[in-house]
Amino acid sequence: MTLKPNSLEELWMPFTANKHFKQEPRLFVAAKGVYLKNHRGETLIDGCSGLYCIPAGHGRREIADAVHKQLLELDYSPPFQFGHPLQFEVARRIAALAPGDLDYVFFANSGSEAVDSAMKIALQYHRAKGQPQRTRFVCREKAYHGVNFGGTSLSGMVRNRETFGPLLAGISHMRHTRPPEHKFVMGQADTGADLADDLQRNVDLYGADTIAAVFIEPIAGSIGILPPPKGYLQKIRETCDKHGILMIYDEVITGFGRLGENFACQTFGVNPDMMTLAKAITNGVIPMGAVVANDKVYRTITDAGPAKGIELMHGYTWSGNPAACAASLAALEIYKSEDLFARAKKMTPYFLEQIASLREFGIVTDTRGIGLLGAVDFEPADGKPGLRGYEMLQDLFNNGLLARITYDTLILAPQFVCEQTHIDEIFDKTRAAIRRTMNRPQLRAVS
Repeated sequence: MTLKPNSLEELWMPFTANKHFKQEPRLFVAAKGVYLKNHRGETLIDGCSGLYCIPAGHGRREIADAVHKQLLELDYSPPFQFGHPLQFEVARRIAALAPGDLDYVFFANSGSEAVDSAMKIALQYHRAKGQPQRTRFVCREKAYHGVNFGGTSLSGMVRNRETFGPLLAGISHMRHTRPPEHKFVMGQADTGADLADDLQRNVDLYGADTIAAVFIEPIAGSIGILPPPKGYLQKIRETCDKHGILMIYDEVITGFGRLGENFACQTFGVNPDMMTLAKAITNGVIPMGAVVANDKVYRTITDAGPAKGIELMHGYTWSGNPAACAASLAALEIYKSEDLFARAKKMTPYFLEQIASLREFGIVTDTRGIGLLGAVDFEPADGKPGLRGYEMLQDLFNNGLLARITYDTLILAPQFVCEQTHIDEIFDKTRAAIRRTMNRPQLRAVS
């Protein structure tokens, strides 16, 4: 291959239409606060907190300074059999934010790694209890649990799975929590708690003593924001307790204030045995993930291990990386000092009102949201699911808004530092984009 300066050709981009992108690139070159600059010098407002990961806004000097200082002081510390002070401080701070006895933090480098780590921990927990036959995992349709083999196997997004063969064995899926009767319901629906009975059906089919854990996103995020019905999580928790099954929350998107509380489990009043975290743990600045486990899980595994030997044969070269820990501590301090989780809660009613108002457009088939998470479904165009969504993605970029598009679903997740004027700007640009797509002959929805 003959290399050309800035040809864009050499990079294989993730979850991207590579061929088309390289014909019409969408590049960001700078960011500050709630705004970004693209390669043409145009300003865009960030309507999705990057990728749900930057609640405190872009370009936070406090985080940059903390990382710079740490790199000059201690740039790397091997995590196997050695440690550094910041690891323990970040773990202490996260444990203090978590409810109940979720007191132990295991570091990874992404949400995907955190999910696979939680799977391994669950398997070892049951082995330590003398139940090694508990190897099955139960999760849900439309779920997203990252892209490693474990998380892809758990996930219920068909397009993410279909090209990779059978994946891991011993995984079954419950129904998702957005039946047709919940269309245009904002927040938690009053009906649908009986969907949690699917876990008992898995128990009846496979036997309780074969199931290690159930993985639940408190709110299914990547597929388009699916809140749980009222009472749903409580019923899942009761079934887990009855049959000795671990309940694991994937809070990669919902963790750190997205619903106005520290974690979604506190919003819903149902604590898991473990939860996975990432994204906002560093305000999106440096890759970092974590598994938070309760006392029962941690002590069962460590007590069963040798007195001076390794208890959990698992970890990553960059588990608890010093620079990532410095970024996390700085981000956590910003969240606290600026009371950002309370700001998110205060902004939520107005944000959800704006999401619900998009129902006025004829091509909108559903609106839903909870906390600072909202989604809008559109009728497919020309009988081709995803076509309208991809056109809107480009249109929004060209007209000043960064949003998340999944198939024909628009997802908005504004930063916690947003003011009402920023919310208005996001929705003004959204409405304008909807009008444009309705007026394009090639994108008229098939009735």
